[in-house]
Amino acid sequence: MLLLGGGSLFIVILATLILLPSFLPLNPNALDYAEILTGPSEAHRLGTDALGRDLLARVVYGGHNSLLIGVSVMAVTAVAGTVIGLCAGTTPWLDGPLMRIMDVMMAFPALLLALAILAALGNTAFNVVLALSLVYIPRTARIVRGEALVLSKMPYVEAAEALGASRLRILLLHILPGAIPALVVQETFLFAYAILGEAGLSFVGLGLQPPNPSWGNILGEARASFQQASWLVIYPGMALALTVLSLNLLGDGLGQFIDPKRRAR
Repeated sequence: MLLLGGGSLFIVILATLILLPSFLPLNPNALDYAEILTGPSEAHRLGTDALGRDLLARVVYGGHNSLLIGVSVMAVTAVAGTVIGLCAGTTPWLDGPLMRIMDVMMAFPALLLALAILAALGNTAFNVVLALSLVYIPRTARIVRGEALVLSKMPYVEAAEALGASRLRILLLHILPGAIPALVVQETFLFAYAILGEAGLSFVGLGLQPPNPSWGNILGEARASFQQASWLVIYPGMALALTVLSLNLLGDGLGQFIDPKRRAR
């Protein structure tokens, strides 16, 4: 049920963000000073912001940017975390140093570490992806390392070693496939974390910069006028909450589907 519900909700959100611009003339940066802070109407279905920009257009295109950053972070963490986790889990002399570095990175609050990285590098979209990736790589690395430690002791891996299979072949054909189910579940949750992380960074002004919309900077811009224009907070907040909820449900559902013990419970 969780897998079906989360997957269905995420597909609906994704389809809406992709298809809606094909049916409606949406321009997220078009200014209309005659329509400043007007509520939902036929002309502006979700209302307008303090510059007269259509909120529906900004929520839709902000969703494109937020999801793109989330996907980018998920891809980087999956690749880098898998490489680090496999090296640590199958090479004893690398295990200690790599995991201590991961422990140090995980000791800092995720958003605080990302803020520090962006303060040092500058707040471009590329640096947002880099900062969030560095924050979340240790989570993936620890998951993959744990799987690699278990799988490297399995009889079929020991048999491959006895037959003279190369280390790279064992990693790619025998250990990595066994770690993929846990990796998929972890990356689904990290997708949600990355979207929330980007929203938090953009909310305080260190994420995606205006005029490019994202759910975080839309909410950040609404701070000055949300008391008289509550729709500026409600609609982007709902989009962010529903997307994160769908990904969390999807991750839980995948975990139950992959793990027979959880599925039985």
